[in-house]
Amino acid sequence: MPNHKSCEKRLRQDVKRRANNNYVKSTIKTLSKKMRSNISVEEKLNLLDEVYSQLDKAAKKGVIHSRTASRRKSRIAIYLNSEVAKK
Repeated sequence: MPNHKSCEKRLRQDVKRRANNNYVKSTIKTLSKKMRSNISVEEKLNLLDEVYSQLDKAAKKGVIHSRTASRRKSRIAIYLNSEVAKK
């Protein structure tokens, strides 16, 4: 445990930030899994904007790196294009 007031405050801030970061990461993981689930292609296309938006917001906030967001968006797009080609 911290011994100084500034360290105590930093600990409180870290707890809040960690909780928020975990929430954002969990949301991204859930949406990504939903994209790969057995829903129709039309629903996946509608979900694509939301996934992209969440990834961009996470990168903007610094929760994930911007190149990580770009890589994930690219992989989702590749997957979705292959699904559309199958149909």
